Amino acid sequence: MTLATKIASHLLKIEAVYLNPQDPFTWASGIKSPIYTDNRVTLAYPETRTLIEDGFVETIKEAFPEVEVIAGTATAGIPHGAIIADKMNLPFAYIRSKPKAHGAGNQIEGRVIAGQKMVIIEDLISTGGSVLEAVAAAKREGVEVLGVVAIFTYQLKKADKNFAEAGVKLVTLSNYSELIKLAQKEGYVSKEGLALLERFNENQENWQN
Repeated sequence: MTLATKIASHLLKIEAVYLNPQDPFTWASGIKSPIYTDNRVTLAYPETRTLIEDGFVETIKEAFPEVEVIAGTATAGIPHGAIIADKMNLPFAYIRSKPKAHGAGNQIEGRVIAGQKMVIIEDLISTGGSVLEAVAAAKREGVEVLGVVAIFTYQLKKADKNFAEAGVKLVTLSNYSELIKLAQKEGYVSKEGLALLERFNENQENWQN
C-alpha cells in the first residue's frame, strides 16, 4: 500500500473526510462539492499524526533535500510544520495570512534570513490561493521558497493553474483520486456515488449536470 493510500485510509477512518455526492457541501468559496475535509482532526489521532509527519519528512527529504527552514501556514500548517522541523532538526517559522496589526507588524513569525531555502507546510490544497499568498510573503523577505508540501489536495484545475502561474512546486501526501477509489473499495460510497465523485474530479464546474 502506498503512502497516499495509507493516508487516504486514515482520513476516511477518523472522519477527517466526508463524502456526500448526492447532497453536496458548499465551500467558503461558493464551490459545490461532494467532499469536505477537516485535516485538523488528524492531530487528535497519534497513529494518523505520526504517519503524516513521517510522510512529510520523507517527502521533503526526497523532493527538497536542500531545505534549510520549515514554515507552516497559519493556522492549519503550524502544528504539522513545528513537528516536522523538530524531526528534521531545522528552524521553524510560521506565516500569517496578513501582517500583524500591532507590535512589530510581522507577517512571518520566527526568524528567517534572506537567501534561506524554505519549504512551506499546508494541510489542504483547494485552489491554492492562501498558501501562495504565504509563498509571496516569504519571497518578500528574500527567502527562496523551494516548494509547498501538503497532506491532501482536491486536485482542482484552478489549483494546478495557480501553482503553475506562480512557478511554485507542489507535492502532496495524498489526493482526491486516491481517496475516492479507496472509499468505494472500502464501502464508504456506492458505485453510483463513485461515478459522481469521479465526475467532480473531471469537471468541477459542472459536475452535477
